[in-house]
Amino acid sequence: MALAVVVRAADFADLAGHGLFGGLSFRAYLRRVAVQLRALGGHGFEVHLRMLDPADYEEYCAALGFDPGDAAARVAYAADPELAGEPFVYAGQRLAVLLPELAGDHRARVRISIATAALLAAAGEGPPGDRRLVEAMRHAVEVRAAVAVGAGDGFHLLTVRCHGPEDGEELTSATDLLVERGRSAAGGRDDEAFCVTLAAGLAAGGAGAMLLHGAPSAPGGRAVRGWALRGGRLWPMTAREVLDELADDVGRGLPFPPAAVPLPGFPLPAPPSPQDGGGPLG
Repeated sequence: MALAVVVRAADFADLAGHGLFGGLSFRAYLRRVAVQLRALGGHGFEVHLRMLDPADYEEYCAALGFDPGDAAARVAYAADPELAGEPFVYAGQRLAVLLPELAGDHRARVRISIATAALLAAAGEGPPGDRRLVEAMRHAVEVRAAVAVGAGDGFHLLTVRCHGPEDGEELTSATDLLVERGRSAAGGRDDEAFCVTLAAGLAAGGAGAMLLHGAPSAPGGRAVRGWALRGGRLWPMTAREVLDELADDVGRGLPFPPAAVPLPGFPLPAPPSPQDGGGPLG
């Protein structure tokens, strides 16, 4: 069973113009969703959920010739097999917990789709392109694992900013790292989005940066380490370069991390050796 759920009042107002909700208020709609989910879960159905995003839904309907006000269009959108990644499975959460989780899942899926397209374009076609794609993904996962080991135990945030191959488009992603005894388990959809985004940057060879916001254990604040992405490889930044990158982030509209302690990055695994005359990564 697949359902598409509206998670934001503004989105509900946009979609109500298509006559999807029969005059219900957003509050009444959410009550109906909660009842529906409890009923389906109580009868043993596995329910796959998708955030109902107005722009994405309207684009989907236009591409396939659906009337956005047709209930069949909403059903088809909920079950779209082209949706990136594994389905979001309802696990009995209250709506107050479920809606933010579903919004986060949607954001990660969008990042995965955009980064996957950039990775495919950067890797190229044919068997050499296939090999480069696999190498880029393998190296991105290897880098994430090495960062987790170097970060030390605790709760960390890992971010990446890089450029894809098309018109200098900027790709961004972030994932949480919970490291225990030197190991970090996979972090779900955000972790997948981070690795695909990093792989796209490595394969494209564009400029970028990766920052590790460590657990708040450094003297006087929270350690931030960084690596510059150049030529398909991550190079440790100096503490000054990390500070400059944080300042640049402020210029891009991000808040400066409170009590940040810029520290140098540590060495990371080198990318695979060149094969088949490939580009920056290999």
